[in-house]
Amino acid sequence: MDLTLKFDIPKLSRPITYADKIMLIGSCFTEHISDRLSAHKFKILSNPHGILFNPVSVAHSLNSYVSRKIYKEEELFLLNELWNSWDHHTRFSDIDKTEAVEKINSSQREATDFLKNANWIIITLGSAFQYYLKENNRQVANNHRAPAAWFEKKMLSTDVIIQTLQQSFENIIALNPKVKFLLTISPVRHIREGVVDNNRSKARLIEAVHTLTEQYAQVHYFPAYEIVIDILRDYRFYDIDFVHPNYLATNFVWEKFTEACVDADAKKLLAQVQEIAIARAHRPRFPNTVAHKSFKESYKEKVFELMRQHPFLDFTDELNYFSS
Repeated sequence: MDLTLKFDIPKLSRPITYADKIMLIGSCFTEHISDRLSAHKFKILSNPHGILFNPVSVAHSLNSYVSRKIYKEEELFLLNELWNSWDHHTRFSDIDKTEAVEKINSSQREATDFLKNANWIIITLGSAFQYYLKENNRQVANNHRAPAAWFEKKMLSTDVIIQTLQQSFENIIALNPKVKFLLTISPVRHIREGVVDNNRSKARLIEAVHTLTEQYAQVHYFPAYEIVIDILRDYRFYDIDFVHPNYLATNFVWEKFTEACVDADAKKLLAQVQEIAIARAHRPRFPNTVAHKSFKESYKEKVFELMRQHPFLDFTDELNYFSS
């Protein structure tokens, strides 16, 4: 008996390999995918501006890497004892203005260098809502808990989303012609906008990204949103807030992602890397037993063999653990 819809996800014609450099940009769902890719030793750079939800902020961040933008201290603002950037997530904020801008620019430089040679940019869009400062109509990526009265909220039109991302894609392709894009829509519900407006927002994002896949041969779509909303479609796959997909859901999406988007040889290596990661996470009750020492020694040998076969893999942390 089938208890879910059948859903065939088209496989990428040129799937992701371990040789690829992957930049990930977007909402908190991006973090789930980037964490998995990182744990499996793919070469990634995740959210150099921090978490971003809307397409204008995503495009603005990408354009800043292309243009090699360097932020100045006068572009920051002081709020709640922290120096913040309207373009960045709070993880870049600091009580010291110089330290804050240095963290931002260090990330900018890393992103610019990475983008020049990236093979894939994975973009996860979360919301079509964009916030603007009332005093000067400046777009903001993060409100940093500033008073709501400071902002005006607008839902971006589908045309604006398409045009904004088009321009960003053109800028990136001019810098790096070989790059490919994988677009997704976050299944996280932006329920603070209300159920109706959340669905309107997601609909605009979906229409925009499919238009872009039709316009660019190097732009592809992965249906993370549809997997959670239409295949899983049950609150047991959400966290206690009924907004964020839980571990079971994100794990299911990851499995579908690897099936559709990862090269067959890479999937075999991925399974071997995962075995090492599980062993590394093992916490024995009696670490000084002969059995546990033998366990660690056997996995140290497996790590050396994997590194011999695949020299690009970095198992420094694992080797330190199994050798200790």
